[in-house]
Amino acid sequence: MGGTGRVRMADVSGKEATIREAVAEGWVFLSGAAWEMIRGGRMAKGDVAAVARVAGILAAKDTPRILPLCHPVPLAAGVVEVTLPRRGALRVESTARTVATTGVEMEALVAVAAAALCVYDMAKPVDRGIRIEGIRLLRKTGGKSGDYLADAPRTARRSAPASRKA
Repeated sequence: MGGTGRVRMADVSGKEATIREAVAEGWVFLSGAAWEMIRGGRMAKGDVAAVARVAGILAAKDTPRILPLCHPVPLAAGVVEVTLPRRGALRVESTARTVATTGVEMEALVAVAAAALCVYDMAKPVDRGIRIEGIRLLRKTGGKSGDYLADAPRTARRSAPASRKA
């Protein structure tokens, strides 16, 4: 890894504070048994979705401590949703909002990552083969660079059982 060792935080002092929002998502794939236990609220450590939501919100607030070149951003709102769209799949979506001179994409992404890791931590006694995938920015609004909307995924995601049979 070549480099000069030079590191610096971006200078946002000349930018205007505007309303900014970012939405990110990520997926957790786990065994049917673990998924059923989460759905039924039977995990030994408690309510997985509730704890994951709190972990995501706390992580969003601590983003500059986790990612050293991120600016501290006063979050106006942070929302983390955890859903079980189909057997074996858990989806995390995070929305972060602020009025600031820099965006909140990293806060939304860190919230998703932390919530997904929390699910792993709480479900690992039942399933060590859990996979965290697809953490990405879905959209962002506000700021000098304008709005962003992610393309739809290129291929349909197959279920874990279908992938094993293929």
